[in-house]
Parts: sequence; structure tokens; C-alpha cells
Amino acid sequence: MDTIELGNTGLKVHRIGFGGIPIQRLSMEESDRILHEAIDRGIDFFDTARAYTDSEEKFGRVLPEYREKIIIATKTFSRDADKAFADVDISLKNMKTDYIDLYQLHNISTEKDMEKVLGPGGALEGLKRAKEQGKIGHIGVTGHKPWILLQMINHFETMQFPFNIIEIKAADELIPALKERKIGAIAMKPVAGGALKNVELNLRYILTHGMDVAIPGMDLPEQVGQNVSVAENLQPLNDEEMKTLLGEKDELGETFCRRCEYCMPCPQGLNISFLHLIIGYYFRYGLEEWALERLAGLDKKYTDCIACGECIKKCPYDLNTPKIFREAWAKIQEIEASKKV
Repeated sequence: MDTIELGNTGLKVHRIGFGGIPIQRLSMEESDRILHEAIDRGIDFFDTARAYTDSEEKFGRVLPEYREKIIIATKTFSRDADKAFADVDISLKNMKTDYIDLYQLHNISTEKDMEKVLGPGGALEGLKRAKEQGKIGHIGVTGHKPWILLQMINHFETMQFPFNIIEIKAADELIPALKERKIGAIAMKPVAGGALKNVELNLRYILTHGMDVAIPGMDLPEQVGQNVSVAENLQPLNDEEMKTLLGEKDELGETFCRRCEYCMPCPQGLNISFLHLIIGYYFRYGLEEWALERLAGLDKKYTDCIACGECIKKCPYDLNTPKIFREAWAKIQEIEASKKV
């Protein structure tokens, strides 16, 4: 794979990195295997977060063995200085390392959040303290709203945000501004939480439209090889390939789950992201029997949602999950009833 310098950080990384969300769903042994596979195939940028349950601990089982060859990035949801500083120490312990290459403020999504982390006693102050002590090398920020990130552009060395064929708002102002200032651009949600089927085309689109590195999540060894192969022979999309991606974009629309799982845990115990996935398999991919079998095996189903609204508050895409669940279940019942007539 080609390498690229991540903005002005001096960090040189391959264009395909490793996103640490999906390995939460793997056993320790499965996680070990896929991390070893990633390193063997040349991936050297590994991104996780304090909020990703045991993802940091799983990184810590494998990555220290390769510490001088890799770049580790993680994040804190804390908004004040002392808590952010404390999170750095927890991350160091979890990942069994004495420094973290890139530490990021996680999901700054409102102006209130922005003012808090940038102001006196804010989280940025805590990360600067950690950097002065040699615990972290560089400071970045992540978020889902390009217009918020644009307002913080002079404070960070890298910015991480969703970018794919569906989420292109960053292309108008944010990406050009990052390039002008030589700030690292990291593409999260590169395949929209697994919703995009044309993974190769979409990764090529991302890496030829201004992003330095894409960090797809991977939970199968074969996914590693498929993703790495994109960057080994990176080519812009031709007209027919672009048409294919745009067709998938039209099919998906905007109201679908990216499986970031920020909405979890559900107060009623629903596995929200998996219930969204079942909807996708039933309606988008035509795997109706598979979807219904998986639904039958769940303790909590669509009808257990009481529409408390907690998931809506937490969703970076403002998905009205209770409404989506209610309407999808009604439609599934209607379709299944018609099959029996």
C-alpha cells in the first residue's frame, strides 16, 4: 500500500487503517486473529475509543508486539480537562503502551460541546497536558457535522468524520480547508456502517476525493485482504463505477443505521443496531427468511420499544428509531400476511 503523511503530524500511514468498532462483537481469540491479519497485510493505523467497550483491551492484547511499526489512535468522550487527562491514562493501561500517537476528542457534535472542550478547563486543555508529559503525540477531533468541525480547524492536528458516497457534505468546505492547512483527514464510516455493498468502489471514491486514510471496521479476515487490495492499486472511479455507487446511494436514502452504536445501551434492552440490521436484510437485500430467523432468536423485538426517545438523543444522524421500528414491523407483518393468502 502507498503511505501518506497524516497532515503535518509527521505520522506516515498506509491509506487503509483499522476501525475498532466491530471487534467489540468478537471473542478475544477472534479479535487476536483479525488484528494479526491486519498487521501482516500492512495495516499500520489502528483507531479505537474509550467508548468502544473492550476494543482498547483487545488492541492491547496484540498491538504492543508491533509497537514501533504501528500508529495507535483512540478517543475520549470526556468534555473537561481532568476527565480527559484521566482517560489518557486508562487508554495507556488498556493498550499496554507508554504513549498514544493520536488522541482525539470524540464526537463534538454541537456548538455547546465545542465551546466546552475548547474553553478554560475543557478537554483540549487536558489533552495538551498529556501531550506535554509525553503520554500522547498528537491531538485530533472527531465529529459527524462538518460545519462544527470547520469552526475548530485551528485547534487540532487531525479531523475524523464520516465520508462516503452518501455522506459528502465535507467535500464542499471542510476537506479543502484541511488540505490548505495540512491537517490530517481521516474517513470514518467509510462503508456507512456496513450498509454500502460496493466496498471496493466506495473506498476508492473516498481515497481519491481528498481523504488521507479510511478506517473501515473489520470482523472477518477476508475483509482485511479485500480492503487492503484497494490501496495496493488505487485507481479513480470510471463513469460506470460512479454510476453504480450513485445507484446504491439512491437505494439507501438517508434514514438508515450506520451501526456506530452510540445509542446503546437501550433502557429496554433492545439490541438497536442489530434490529436495524435485520430491517436492512429484510428490505434491501431480500434475505427475508434469514432476517426473520434472527429476529425470532432475540429476547427483545420491535414491539418492546416504548419510544422513550433516548436513542434519538444519542444518534449522530438524528434517526427516529422508534418510528423506523414501528413502521418496519408493520410492513413486515403486512408482507408476511400476504404470503399466506
